[in-house]
Amino acid sequence: MFSVELSKIIDSHKLEKVYYTDKMDSISLECADINRPGMQLTGFYDYFSPDRIQIFGKVEMTYLEQITPEERKEKVDLLFSKKFPAAVLTRGQDPFPEMLDAAKKFEIPMLKTSEHTSRFMSDIITNLNVFLAERITRHGVLVEVYGEGILLLGESGVGKSETAIELLKRGHRLVADDAVEIKKVSNKTLVGSSPETIRHFIELRGIGIVNVLNIFGMGAVKEMEKIDLVLNLEPWRDNFNYDRLGLEESTTDIMGINIPSLTIPVKQGRNLAVIVEVAAMNNRQKRMGFNAAKELNQRLEDNAFRKLN
Repeated sequence: MFSVELSKIIDSHKLEKVYYTDKMDSISLECADINRPGMQLTGFYDYFSPDRIQIFGKVEMTYLEQITPEERKEKVDLLFSKKFPAAVLTRGQDPFPEMLDAAKKFEIPMLKTSEHTSRFMSDIITNLNVFLAERITRHGVLVEVYGEGILLLGESGVGKSETAIELLKRGHRLVADDAVEIKKVSNKTLVGSSPETIRHFIELRGIGIVNVLNIFGMGAVKEMEKIDLVLNLEPWRDNFNYDRLGLEESTTDIMGINIPSLTIPVKQGRNLAVIVEVAAMNNRQKRMGFNAAKELNQRLEDNAFRKLN
């Protein structure tokens, strides 16, 4: 189980603190789901999960407005007694006095946003899924090339960091070097980032540690990127039959998700940065439905068929 501090969610969504104390900074979230407590306000608590943020939209607030203050206090106190992590009011709505009293009584943060309820719910669920995603750390380099997230894997010394530097000089961006923290944010998507302690740093043998942000500027780094393609760099092996057409599509399994992958042999004289650029563009074309290898193969088959006839 992973967790995220409530304070990070507040900062990320620029939430206004209606009721908040310093000790609430220690509150952590472990659930990416949220809840609109309309059913609970009517008295239905079956399957209620107290580890979720509670969102009060126009519907919930209108219901509370239409009942008497005594009923409102009873219903709100019962809900807040469940000790959920925080209450968020959307659309810029102000809490009823009974809600504020309950928040103080049970020491639950009361927050507020001007966002519409549906939009805010979508944003916060996406954010929580990223913060709380299942994750692993892989030895490698993650770069963004023409909008594609390229994960470079291979043994130490094969040239991953040197390739990344050349890509930076060509206008692309570094996400992580040496250690790539990979998060599974959905059943189809992996995103990679750098551990905070080594973010923006890259190691070059013979030179040492380089701060990419300071040398190449803000445009040369990126905090996080989706992983679209895995490139396995390996030393060139003589007499090994490397794929020259690309008809067979290989994948690399990372946390149960198959990511398209290629094996790139490395030897003196090969410009790896250019190869990575072409691989990135070709991968994008494949996602758009165009496969150069299959088109060439089809042309050859059509030509052979015409000769036979």
